[in-house]
Amino acid sequence: MNNGDISWVLTSSAFVFIMLPGLALFYGGLVRNKNVLATIMHSFIALAIVGIVWVLWGYSLAFGPSWEGIIGSLEWFGLRGVSATETGPYSDTIPHQAFMIFQAKFAIITPALIAGAFAERIKFKAFVLFIILWSTLVYAPAAHWMWGAGGWLAVWGAKDFAGGAVVHLTSGIAAISAALIIGKRMGLGRESMEPHNIPYIVLGAGLLWFGWFGFNGGSALAANGTAVSAFVATHISAAVATVTWVLIDWFLKGKPSVVGAATGAIAGLATITPAAGFVGPMPAMLIGLAAGALCYSAVYIKNRIQLDDSLDVFAVHGMGGIIGLISVALLGGIGFMSLAEITDLSRGEFLLRQLGAIGAIAAWSFGITTIILLALKTTVGLRVTSEEEELGLDLSEHGETA
Repeated sequence: MNNGDISWVLTSSAFVFIMLPGLALFYGGLVRNKNVLATIMHSFIALAIVGIVWVLWGYSLAFGPSWEGIIGSLEWFGLRGVSATETGPYSDTIPHQAFMIFQAKFAIITPALIAGAFAERIKFKAFVLFIILWSTLVYAPAAHWMWGAGGWLAVWGAKDFAGGAVVHLTSGIAAISAALIIGKRMGLGRESMEPHNIPYIVLGAGLLWFGWFGFNGGSALAANGTAVSAFVATHISAAVATVTWVLIDWFLKGKPSVVGAATGAIAGLATITPAAGFVGPMPAMLIGLAAGALCYSAVYIKNRIQLDDSLDVFAVHGMGGIIGLISVALLGGIGFMSLAEITDLSRGEFLLRQLGAIGAIAAWSFGITTIILLALKTTVGLRVTSEEEELGLDLSEHGETA
């Protein structure tokens, strides 16, 4: 084993951990002040609940010995056989548990991202049950397909460096299902839904940007040139997307938006994620430009069709994941590595595999998310009452105020 690799992966795990408080502040600032605590709680409780699910059965389902490339077995239930002193099947230089805890942070933040779609109106009990079921039935299979040893998409030749499909596409597509099933917030279009705390938003975005260096750089699983290149590409894409978003806002609305700057940064970070270890600095700039322009356009379209994905989960994360996955085929091997080091396919064939992976994971996420939400709707119920929604979830669900 390599002490440098171990140190980098553990440090990166801590980087990704800080993204949850970052997401809590980012989302918490975007909602109205009567819902800030409830929104923050979604991110914070995911750290605990999904963390437990991951140790008990989530990791084994996602990365355990494969059953026909579809799902891992329960051989590693409760981390049985997952050693802190010996390597596992995913790295020759770090202990198996180091890989497990790094991947745990990805599993935790993904359902927390979805919370932005139904912010300000979901029952806390329903949210808790949702993240347990979703992590098990959507995230674990998708992770196995793309990253697990023997996963069918990995064998087929699709590539996702750090989670464009597994994290951002699954959560973004799930957000569409959630917005459709739960319905619009009361008063949408008639009452102000403006963010209550923009400094929270910027602080949260800053913590997310910081954590993303571990998210993408740590996915190299080693302290090497790939980690360096992914780290640099991550920063470049976020910077370009931030500027792009601000300039579009400035041109269309006459003023450069602070919220827009923070949102643009997140779009750039999400979009570079699947490509971070496969591209050099100049392609990263192009990816950041596409992220700023296309994710902005997705937000505009969402608002026009009045889909109440409250905090733009699909427009930023889903769209970002799609753009990034396509960019892997179009720009992979330019400025860093070579196409032959990424895949033995031609660019055209590689693009078809990436598109196929997008379609498969999007269909799985939408279909299973819909089933989970409909099952919860007919049992415990998804949405608070109109009186509770009017009062605000902080008081109605938690009995506290910010």
